[in-house]
Amino acid sequence: MGILGLAKLVADVTPGAIKERELKHYFGRKVAVDASMCLYQFLIAVRSEGAQLTTVDGETTRHILHLMGTFYRTIRLVEQGVKPVYVFDGKPPNLKGGELAKRAERRDEAQKLLQAAEEAGNVEDVEKFNRRLVKVTQEHAEEAKQLLKLMGIPYIDAPCEAEAQCAALVKAGKVFATATEDMDALTFGCNILLRRLTFSEARKMPVQEFHFDKVLEGLELNHNEFIDLCIMLGCDYTNSIKGIGPKRAIELIKTHRSLENIVENLDTKKYSIPEDWNYKQARILFQEPEVTNPEKIDLKWSDPDEEGLVEFLCGNKQFNEERVRNGAKKLYKARNTSTQGRLDTFFKVLPNPNPPKRKVEETKGATKKAKKGAAGRPRGRPK
Repeated sequence: MGILGLAKLVADVTPGAIKERELKHYFGRKVAVDASMCLYQFLIAVRSEGAQLTTVDGETTRHILHLMGTFYRTIRLVEQGVKPVYVFDGKPPNLKGGELAKRAERRDEAQKLLQAAEEAGNVEDVEKFNRRLVKVTQEHAEEAKQLLKLMGIPYIDAPCEAEAQCAALVKAGKVFATATEDMDALTFGCNILLRRLTFSEARKMPVQEFHFDKVLEGLELNHNEFIDLCIMLGCDYTNSIKGIGPKRAIELIKTHRSLENIVENLDTKKYSIPEDWNYKQARILFQEPEVTNPEKIDLKWSDPDEEGLVEFLCGNKQFNEERVRNGAKKLYKARNTSTQGRLDTFFKVLPNPNPPKRKVEETKGATKKAKKGAAGRPRGRPK
């Protein structure tokens, strides 16, 4: 779910924190990708993206969409010079159990509505409720990991939340940014968040680049106050206060500076605070998330295993062998022609505090001549 309404709030209040970039801007950049978010996007894909979403028999199939999406869109990133590392979710924190239970209830309800739509022959509703039933399973994740290994792309199994592990990688300087649609990567303190990076070619939209320092500056909050704001907006770990929207939430946090002070001063006749509101535990999960120490993580990209990819994708998965081999060749070519990377990852250009003496003297001489010439010209006449 992420943080409800946070993207719009940032865009409205502090638009300077968001930059729009073309994909090619990230040439040479290492980017941590939220794998579960990507797999979910691929699984709900319903339109054919050219021949990519068809099997060797020409049939569109759902059971391999996660592999098709991972394969072709990763190639697209690598061809643009991006070096992705996929991060997979681990065990969810106990506090997230309530949100997971709600999701299960919503899926049960969607299943009933889907059946009714099918009986009524309502194609549009059938597709809508089918999307609500999508769930990324452990099998999806394991197959994606196997594919990434064959492609030569590194992946990480996070001990808990993938967004938290991504944020830790960014803060440690291991990668440039986190790519996800969930805004809670910012809540975990991720310096740079990229949205739309893994969108397909069918949705040609610029990448949105959120800068955390600019977000805090524009909202006039420190990190802990920002975490409290996110909890009020609505997160996966606890309920929020009904009736308080983004505008009111930012007003309250700026006035009282903490949830403790807000609770103490809130008009409970107007706003009902949830019973046993565990916002303090939620805050700790954002402040001290369970992550693997980034310094112990060694990220390595390698050449693709073409024969292994053919064996894995062209058997029961029914991929077209020619396209798989072409994809492997693209990966190999991109890896071996983009090794120089970005200059700014190696050097930082600084102004010269001591310019050459000759240049300084020439500049001074030119200035004196210009002044003398200006003094000798009658006013009102052309130069």
